[in-house]
Amino acid sequence: MEAVGVVCGAVALLAPGIFWAWHFLERMKSQVQAGLLGRGSRALLVIAHPDDEAMFFAPTLLGLARLRHPVFLLCFSAGNYYNQGEIRKKELLQSCDVLGIPPTNVMIIDSRDFPDDPGVQWDTEHVASVLLQHIEVNDINLVVTFDAGGVSGHRNHVALYAAVRTLHSEGKLPEGCTVLMLESVNVLRKYITLLDLPFSLLHAGDVLFVLTSKEVTQAKRAMSCHRSQLLWFRRLYVLCSRYLRINSLHAL
Repeated sequence: MEAVGVVCGAVALLAPGIFWAWHFLERMKSQVQAGLLGRGSRALLVIAHPDDEAMFFAPTLLGLARLRHPVFLLCFSAGNYYNQGEIRKKELLQSCDVLGIPPTNVMIIDSRDFPDDPGVQWDTEHVASVLLQHIEVNDINLVVTFDAGGVSGHRNHVALYAAVRTLHSEGKLPEGCTVLMLESVNVLRKYITLLDLPFSLLHAGDVLFVLTSKEVTQAKRAMSCHRSQLLWFRRLYVLCSRYLRINSLHAL
């Protein structure tokens, strides 16, 4: 964590030098995203735990809101690893409200089949079955979730990728349904905030969301809803992580 502190300090010193790049992207990104995502998308964000939506996907959610796409959220656990499941459910709904997702569009699965546990591998076929049902019931044509790296390598994150990939490879997704996966990056890129912009541009995925300064404040407010999870290292994460500012997504 000392290394993270050093990186955060460097970012603070270099921030004025990269500020121009941020505002340049703010001016150009709306046209790019609109062209890639098209009109009328009904998006489903698939996450493993309460706080994934704010910690990793806030730029995507706020970007979709900017483009006026309705967003649904499916969370496969209540985050009960430390017996805080009921608290974390409420925190998720509060965070979703900040991010523009109404409670009627949020589904939290609280089942022993999907425990919040990095040591447990969720059954791919079972996850895929539940996910497909949710896609069909809500007429979803855009699914967003983790890639094979799961951002942090958490097994529950990776299980979601495996399930979506299974549905895609077996041709079970509805016709025209697109899948976007959040790019996992190395630990250095994860914690250099806006300094990662040049790398993101050089290695851009199919969709790139970069938040405005106002939206970053909104993303941080969503993360602050997860009070039970705001330990000191997560506060550092909020300060330094690219995932509260930039999302690069690849189509499956």
